[in-house]
Amino acid sequence: MSITRRVFLAASAATSLVSLSNLAFAAGTDAAPADTVEVAQPFSFDSLSAEMQELASKDYVSRPQVEDSYLKDLTYDLYRMIRFNPEKARFADIDASAFRLHAFHMGWLFKSPVTLFEVAEGKATPMGFNTDDFIYERESRDKVPAHQALPGIAGFRLHYPLNRPDVFDELISFQGASYFRALGQGSVYGLSARGLAINTGSSEPEEFPVFTRFYVERPNPSEPKITVYAALESRSVTGAYRFVINPGENTVIDTTARLYMRDDVPQLGIAPLTSMFLFAERNRDKFDDYRPNVHDSDGLEIVKQNGERVWRPLSNPPNLASSYFAEQSPKSFALMQRDRNFDHFQDISAMYERRPSLRIEPIGDWGKGSVRLVEIPSDLEVNDNIVAFWMPEEGGTAGQSLEFAYRMHWGDLPVKSEDELAYVLETRSGAGGVSGVKNKDGTRKFVIDFKDGVLASLPASEVGNVKINSAVQNGEIKTQTLTPIPEEKVWRLVMDIAASEGSIVEMTAHLSGYNRRLSETWAYQWIND
Repeated sequence: MSITRRVFLAASAATSLVSLSNLAFAAGTDAAPADTVEVAQPFSFDSLSAEMQELASKDYVSRPQVEDSYLKDLTYDLYRMIRFNPEKARFADIDASAFRLHAFHMGWLFKSPVTLFEVAEGKATPMGFNTDDFIYERESRDKVPAHQALPGIAGFRLHYPLNRPDVFDELISFQGASYFRALGQGSVYGLSARGLAINTGSSEPEEFPVFTRFYVERPNPSEPKITVYAALESRSVTGAYRFVINPGENTVIDTTARLYMRDDVPQLGIAPLTSMFLFAERNRDKFDDYRPNVHDSDGLEIVKQNGERVWRPLSNPPNLASSYFAEQSPKSFALMQRDRNFDHFQDISAMYERRPSLRIEPIGDWGKGSVRLVEIPSDLEVNDNIVAFWMPEEGGTAGQSLEFAYRMHWGDLPVKSEDELAYVLETRSGAGGVSGVKNKDGTRKFVIDFKDGVLASLPASEVGNVKINSAVQNGEIKTQTLTPIPEEKVWRLVMDIAASEGSIVEMTAHLSGYNRRLSETWAYQWIND
């Protein structure tokens, strides 16, 4: 376990309302309160939604944290020595159940209790945890009392035989604020999702809403899926979430988010994605590292309502940077890891070539808004410096109720499109002008390789019939050339761009010919520092 920006911000900066089930722990006593009784209560998504809507009409109350407890003394090093005992996994008592639930221990940054309930036959029963449910290694054994009821947990994860029928692999994990992450077959953990982003990268203070309660439906052995409900609480908004999780080659999660605004929020981030991009071919010169690439994701993909597909390679900018892609209810947007070649990463422990992509597919009309990409400067790969989300045009207004439904696809998602468009294989950049000759005009060279699609079958002699459709804002195209590389099924576009110092240059390009579009649209932002 390492301290990352995601974990730190999620655990330490997050605030929320306190739910009734947590009030008893505000004093931070070691033992669970005497009046805690595991009594089943009626439950449904609608009843949870009604409760959260009512909660939004009340004043904000900050979450309690454990005080004067052994839990607050669990440092980072001690916390790393604690893990859930797999022999105590929940749902193991169900014959032929394909799911197992493990809890995350409180402590270190996770000092506010999260409560968990099991839902069966329309009723919710509290899931209690104690220190006997965990394995404490080395020094941590002396810090934690035996047979002690825990006031709550820090989150949980679900296991499923994703890759082999005899092994319960991790499938999805919920821990820290409203963060969660999932896997497809063959994947290793990489980027994360969030329930909601509020004022991310804006002039307003950012809020970190928190999933304070989870309700997990008891698995049905005849159905290879599981449903999780969550209560989201924050200073400006409350919410009720439903996740229907379908494991597979690409794990699909049907998500419904019902939001209830307590205050005006200038910028709502719907279906936010959080990832890491340190360097690739286009900025590797800034890092003294033996590895050719270091990133969880290498680009933002958007499929617009008219079918146009946009590929925006990620950047590690010198300053905080934002890109906005205005749209009327997009078909999808995704943070993708397109590069799946180990030779391009050479990291046998991080296995970046196996990090999952995550695509958001809106269901219903999301109206006018923008897909926003936020890129944060970073010199360390432990920092999650990439955020992407849907931003409704109007934000949120106090007293307003909003609902968004979407489908999440986690895994090694396909790159090729059904309409035979060439896709952007790689983006490189460097000094402009003739290679090997000192650049005197201050231009920047951008090299974009378009691969496959109809273009791949065209002979080099047809280059005159393929049109470059390029545009630049706050800069000027000095030269551009298109050269086919038949043996690689690649067509290479090279552009030299000039811009004044300090300019934020926005560029787009795609190829067309024979009365049709031949490639997806490449988009990029260059900050000429």
